[in-house]
Amino acid sequence: MVGYLNVIVAVLSFVITASLGFLLIPILKKIKFGQTIKEIGPIWHKTKQGTPTMGGIMFIVGVVFSGIIGFLIYLSFIKIKPIDFNLDIIRFIGGIIMALAFGFVGFIDDYIKVVKKQNLGLRAREKTIMQILIAVTYILMIYLSGDTSTIIDIPFLGQYDLGIFYYLFAIVVIIGCVNSVNLTDGVDGLAGSVTFIVGIIFIIVSGILGYTLMGIFASAVTAGCLGFLVWNFYPAKIFMGDTGSMFLGGCVVALAFGIKQPVFLIFVGIIYIIETLSVILQIISFKTTGKRIFKMSPIHHHFEMIGWSEVRIVLTFSIITALVGSIAIFSLIKI
Repeated sequence: MVGYLNVIVAVLSFVITASLGFLLIPILKKIKFGQTIKEIGPIWHKTKQGTPTMGGIMFIVGVVFSGIIGFLIYLSFIKIKPIDFNLDIIRFIGGIIMALAFGFVGFIDDYIKVVKKQNLGLRAREKTIMQILIAVTYILMIYLSGDTSTIIDIPFLGQYDLGIFYYLFAIVVIIGCVNSVNLTDGVDGLAGSVTFIVGIIFIIVSGILGYTLMGIFASAVTAGCLGFLVWNFYPAKIFMGDTGSMFLGGCVVALAFGIKQPVFLIFVGIIYIIETLSVILQIISFKTTGKRIFKMSPIHHHFEMIGWSEVRIVLTFSIITALVGSIAIFSLIKI
């Protein structure tokens, strides 16, 4: 039953997301909600000036609608409820709410960029405060639901109790992951393709660990990414914008915390981490030595600068995600 339900949710999410492209792209073009290419990216990205943005709305609708439908179908058929059933529901609903909240922050960011024609959007402090509030609210929701565990599983090493530091750890992981996914959205189809692979991995792991609702959530996210790639793969006809990338980041962390494996993100989110580290190392190097490690950061731009095509970058990063993700799956089987 679970397998069929995941398929139903995936098909619904894909169809809704892909179909919305026919409606949303013309609307965004008409109201001139196009991407402003100024400070960020290689100079040749200016040819993408005016490409509709905020396309993340497409898969937000697809993921949320199909996820809720899958949730309702599951509730109507389940007869024997697991011990942690109520907590699973809270993690599922809370995860969707958190992802939507991050997507809303991204929407505000995109709106500022489009209306004011500024490629930088929200100020860093404003965005950080909003993200902290969202992360704290999600963690508090889980805590008040009765899950007060501060133990984390570290793949291949075992379990460790972080005590009160768990909550600081959780906030850092949530905000760090959301921003990392946001940084990964830099070339056509990259964030969508990488997160598509991440979603598949979460579907598999949710099945292995018995988290049915997270499997439904992961199926919706995975198919939503695929539906969006119909329009976003090179050459992109629409960009997801921060609206989409921050929503996807929220989905990824919701899935990781939903299966109680936040450290799992080190493996499955390897590309997100590499993208973020490339920016951090670039800044540190330039401020301390005056020299840059990469031709441009995040690292996907470095590969562009040395001649890689956008398609090659997307395929390479996706393959890396799949390979390292396979290790992550193996680590959880051993737990």
